[in-house]
Amino acid sequence: MSAGVVPVVAAVRTTLLDDDQWLAVLRIGLGLWWLESWRHKNKEAWFERGSGIAWAKSVADEHRWGFVRTGLDRVVTPRPKPMSYLVVFGELAIGLGLVLGFLTPIAAAAGLLLNVLYLVLMIHDWAEQGQNSMMALIAIVVLGTHAWQTWSIGEAVGLF
Repeated sequence: MSAGVVPVVAAVRTTLLDDDQWLAVLRIGLGLWWLESWRHKNKEAWFERGSGIAWAKSVADEHRWGFVRTGLDRVVTPRPKPMSYLVVFGELAIGLGLVLGFLTPIAAAAGLLLNVLYLVLMIHDWAEQGQNSMMALIAIVVLGTHAWQTWSIGEAVGLF
């Protein structure tokens, strides 16, 4: 900070917890949402039968935007098994990173990216649009407010 510049600190009124603690609650809640997304996946179907990737391909094949179909055909479809593992364990890693506050900016950015990809793929599914847009919004708040500063492993060991 340069000399003579005084940071502006807005007073935030909160109930029960401090503002940084509420941001930690939001971060942990987003992480729990990702962990639930991981928990309810049928891992056998994803890993053995490639059901998740096959489903994504069926959605992309009917998509109104050609770049979605092209992108999936070039990046995901030729690698169904590695992509299945990447999605399933990516959701687990994002959830753990947010809940535990470990490598939180990386977890939040990865979650934001995944939510945007899911949102674009499932643009016609109103329920999924709501879930993915809200999760993306929370990830933006986590990143913008540095919500890893409280109740986190990263904060305890001096990361970020």
